[in-house]
Amino acid sequence: MKVRRQAEILNIIQENDIETQDQLLEELRARGMTSTQATISRDIKELHLVKELTSGGTYRYSVSERKTSLNLANRLHTIFRESVTSFEAAQNIVVIKTMPGLGNGAAAALDGMQLPDMVGSLAGDDTALLIMRSSEAAQELCKELHKLLERD
Repeated sequence: MKVRRQAEILNIIQENDIETQDQLLEELRARGMTSTQATISRDIKELHLVKELTSGGTYRYSVSERKTSLNLANRLHTIFRESVTSFEAAQNIVVIKTMPGLGNGAAAALDGMQLPDMVGSLAGDDTALLIMRSSEAAQELCKELHKLLERD
């Protein structure tokens, strides 16, 4: 539930200018997720969200650029451990299957890593497609993902 809620929080702040924890809580409720203010506060800390000034003079939550790189490996490991059911290379595309509702979170974590051989990603409810520069890069990513999951 935590991974799904945090993935939804990232989606919400990407789609909307959220200025307060109350607004974030309301958006989660509108999307069918209940939570408490204390839980949201912990999520904000774990996701390294900060308030940034918008062009309109208001503030909004966004992911801290500085903190993102420090926590990405841990977040990716957690997301994969709790959500990915399988992954496979198909030429230069890596197909990642996840638990329902977690495809976007898995793709967002990989996007955030700024992999040099990844051209882009496309995610749905339970699937993420990663487009790599070559078949070799796709195979190499699958090897790395396999190693990541073996560490448990």
